[in-house]
Amino acid sequence: MPLNEIIIELEEISPKEFFGAQNTNIELLKKYFPKLKLVARGNKIKAYGDEELLDEFDRKVSMLLKHFAKYNTLDENSIERVLTSQTSDDYKTSEKSGEVIVHGVGGKLIKAKTANQRRLVELVHKNDMVFAIGPAGTGKTYTGVALAVQALKNKEVKRIILTRPAVEAGENLGFLPGDLQEKLDPYMQPLYDALRDMIAPEKLTNYIEKGTIQIAPLAFMRGRTLDNAFVILDEGQNTTHAQMKMFLTRMGKNAKFLLTGDPGQIDLPRRTISGLKEALLILKNVEGVGMVFLDDKDVVRHKLVKKVIEAYKAIENND
Repeated sequence: MPLNEIIIELEEISPKEFFGAQNTNIELLKKYFPKLKLVARGNKIKAYGDEELLDEFDRKVSMLLKHFAKYNTLDENSIERVLTSQTSDDYKTSEKSGEVIVHGVGGKLIKAKTANQRRLVELVHKNDMVFAIGPAGTGKTYTGVALAVQALKNKEVKRIILTRPAVEAGENLGFLPGDLQEKLDPYMQPLYDALRDMIAPEKLTNYIEKGTIQIAPLAFMRGRTLDNAFVILDEGQNTTHAQMKMFLTRMGKNAKFLLTGDPGQIDLPRRTISGLKEALLILKNVEGVGMVFLDDKDVVRHKLVKKVIEAYKAIENND
């Protein structure tokens, strides 16, 4: 009698990570389902055997895939919890979900680490437009990208849009080699770096190719209405009055806008007013707009960064 067969295809998930080193996760599945013949090859798992067992196997692998999609990791303990549980609720971890913004690549826990970062998380959940202001290294952009990824994973938005004004910090993009995209990619690198911490490589590539995640200079926002999106404007201190007004009026239905910036690092031509500084004054009393001001106590980079900020602040205050 011919055996029944099911084929499970892994989409937007790294088979190497899901199968485990030397297929250790597949070997565990074989132990739990000794009456099934399992073959893992490429991005597919094929299972042969009794129909009832195949249904159970399909259900358990579906739970494992959900676990992997949420936590970006799969180990022996989590596999055992899933395989011995009756429902998907039985294997939930004891972590306080309120503390963890998103589970990054390899199960890395992305959390708000300081009081002001936690304040930023609260404000984004309560408001559709939030300004996060503070010096380098305070986690403004990183926390913001984590919140955007969280919203996408929770299906609260359909896409993430990350943008920066293409103002050179003492450098000239025109002298860089390559086409416009190649010139801009290094400039947008901090945004890519944050995403790579939070989304597995294959999935991130897929999202970018499909346009689910878009990374573009601010000029590309002109004329667009940004619906169903979590939009982050990074380095907002380098916007002009016109650019800031243009960006703020792109907001569409079901959109979250997060604007980050460091008023102490303005790279605009002299005597050009920063659109971010101006917006903070204009919108400070507008209901639905949240503002959080981070400082050197929120620096989460190398401990020297905090000392560098303090040293520069001391000199600037004496000028």
